Amino acid sequence: MKRFIQGEHRGQSTLLPESLDDYVSDTNPVRVVDVFVDELDLATLGFGGVIPAETGRPAYHPAILLKIYIYGYLNRNPAVVWSVKPSATSS
Repeated sequence: MKRFIQGEHRGQSTLLPESLDDYVSDTNPVRVVDVFVDELDLATLGFGGVIPAETGRPAYHPAILLKIYIYGYLNRNPAVVWSVKPSATSS
């Protein structure tokens, strides 16, 4: 995954609290979304961009974008759902 934009690891120590993972409770639905999307084979499901291009700026991994979309949909956040809609219909 070298050609994708890399974020900080959730377990990395920060000032307060000890790690970013501590901000999310164990019962938060985002944990289910995280595990669910990690178990999917996105290439088999037809997601484009799973294998990064060798040229241009690194992209966000499709799994990260899918997690954001599902979480926004579950929380009925129209800003998250709307922001994905134009790119999905433009191709």
